[in-house]
Amino acid sequence: MESSNGKESVMSMEVNEGIEESNFESNEIERNKMGIMRALVEREDPSSKDVDDFMIRRFLRARDLDIEKASNLFLKYLSWRKSFVPNGSISESEIPRELAHNKLFMQGLDKTGRPIVVVFGGRHKRTKLEEFKRFVVYSLDKISARMPAGKEKFVSIADLEGWGYVNSDIRGYLAALSILQDCYPERLGKLYLVNVPYVFMTAWKMVYPFIDNKTKKKIVFVENKKLSSTLLSDIDESQLPDTYGGKLPLVPIQDC
Repeated sequence: MESSNGKESVMSMEVNEGIEESNFESNEIERNKMGIMRALVEREDPSSKDVDDFMIRRFLRARDLDIEKASNLFLKYLSWRKSFVPNGSISESEIPRELAHNKLFMQGLDKTGRPIVVVFGGRHKRTKLEEFKRFVVYSLDKISARMPAGKEKFVSIADLEGWGYVNSDIRGYLAALSILQDCYPERLGKLYLVNVPYVFMTAWKMVYPFIDNKTKKKIVFVENKKLSSTLLSDIDESQLPDTYGGKLPLVPIQDC
């Protein structure tokens, strides 16, 4: 189960959050709502007891602290997880075609300590939708499991250099978006879209209406001439992938 390392107390959560930007310790309303939500979901699905307070909070925040909406989303997630990932994790043997594309990497941290994920859209090829969905879950589980202490979000650089109609996969994009927003809420911290060809905007216009408002605010289109300065404003050169002039070599997601 995504980022569930056993049920953690709110008190230990407050200690860890000393290095997080959320100022959770001062938010009494949020803490109270978390307690109510936990009681509700544990009554509906006893397996909820295995998840930590961080996960409860992410789902609650994803629905603007609306307990009913957050609980419904969370219970739907638990049901989906049991059916889609019955063994608890996705194995590499289940996603051979997707891994062969060599399109997703993870290396370095931004200036706030969030992991950096790089995806090359021009390497994506349409495969069976179910395998691609398994690849998305495999990747998000890997990313979540490697969060530094006190961090919950990652930043991503989506590099679209060389992207063309052969790479366009609207069904796949929408499936990935649904999984990210509904099953891994509040995991994405920021998304940089770089080296964006004009032809990509056709696909973007089809996907954009399905992006929720919270996610839209995290997406940044980066002009080619401002690529280096934009990335360096948020990522130190020592942590920036070498493909963008930094110091770190990219590591394939399966090797992380």
